[in-house]
Amino acid sequence: MNFLNPAMTGALLAAGLTTPAFAAPDCPIKVGVLHSLSGTMAISETTLKDTMLMLIEQQNEKGGLLGCELEAAVVDPASDWPLFAEKARELLTVQEVDVIFGNWTSVSRKSVLPVIEELNGLLFYPVQYEGEESSRNVFYTGAAPNQQAIPATDYFLDEIGVEKFALLGTDYVYPRTTNNILESYLKSKGVADGDIFVNYTPFGHSDWSKIVADVVALGADGKKVGVISTINGDANIGFYKELAAAGISADDIPVVAFSVGEEELSGLDTSNLVGHLAAWNYFQSADSDANTAFIDAWKAKMGEDRVTNDPMEAHYIGFNMWVNAVEEAGTTDVDAVRSAMYGQEFPNLTGGTAVMLPNHHLAKPVLIGEIQADGQFDIVSQTAEVPGDAWTDFLPESAVLTSDWKDLGCGMYNTETKTCVQTLSNY
Repeated sequence: MNFLNPAMTGALLAAGLTTPAFAAPDCPIKVGVLHSLSGTMAISETTLKDTMLMLIEQQNEKGGLLGCELEAAVVDPASDWPLFAEKARELLTVQEVDVIFGNWTSVSRKSVLPVIEELNGLLFYPVQYEGEESSRNVFYTGAAPNQQAIPATDYFLDEIGVEKFALLGTDYVYPRTTNNILESYLKSKGVADGDIFVNYTPFGHSDWSKIVADVVALGADGKKVGVISTINGDANIGFYKELAAAGISADDIPVVAFSVGEEELSGLDTSNLVGHLAAWNYFQSADSDANTAFIDAWKAKMGEDRVTNDPMEAHYIGFNMWVNAVEEAGTTDVDAVRSAMYGQEFPNLTGGTAVMLPNHHLAKPVLIGEIQADGQFDIVSQTAEVPGDAWTDFLPESAVLTSDWKDLGCGMYNTETKTCVQTLSNY
């Protein structure tokens, strides 16, 4: 990481100038890549490592950044949540990276958070998450609940007529917090407690027979049942196989997933999954020139059988915004880049424009897609750009909070007391 050059600062002050100046960056500029390449989350995260390597290669082909080549520093935290913190510290203190792109699960991000804040690093986090967090050292380029979970629930209610809800998740912070939000939201919509079934399973869970049977039993009274899935990693394989084995189609009990995209489906027989849903901010099937170019570049590098997915687009947007912010700031210094990030715009891959907000979240469209037999998604619903909300309106303690790092310098501002109640890592 690069810091203010004292000699240059003194010269500017002597000349009566107040604009900060920064030393030229040390070459190469190092980009940390913090994704699991082994363990239960490798099914999802390895592709994101490959994405970052492609983006870095493309930037180097354009001439690099600030006159320097970019160099990837890749580590494998191996789906081990405490190891994520160790690897983040290694990236910042040993490899001295200027930025980190990484993590998938919220438990891994929460593990990394104190390290990033202590060392004033910069993390771009590309995956949908539960919200209820706003760090000055993290840019959240995936979806907040109001950009995925809430719209998907509305689709179940309004378009499919679901009356009973099975909230199935992996047992960690993202599913539990998201389902707390969804339970509150469903009750605000008049859904009774008895019509909401919640179940959590460990990472890598494989025996889904009883849980699927419980979901089927939920509809014994004839009411329409739908599954909202926050199941993560390779546990999805067993879940969908059990649905198929039980003869459950999307017409019987539709599933909308928040962590299943093209990459996860590429390892499954999708013939029995046609019609089930996923909610994301991007699908490979999106029709735009930018998406066509991205897919072509990906397949040219990785092979025709490799697919694209939503977290890849989040890294694509975040990386390009970071590049533009570094160029605007003239430095890789974290504080300067952070300031330059606010208001950054970059074309997304679905035909619109992503905007970085003062709460470190993006404005993004919400897409709902139906699984097709070829493992792709037919987009059945798409919104205009929705601003990401760090703090949900559907939990009382969060409804009074807002995040604004640009003007308020606070990620946890109480709009009633007009005070900043946040200190670092107190989420």
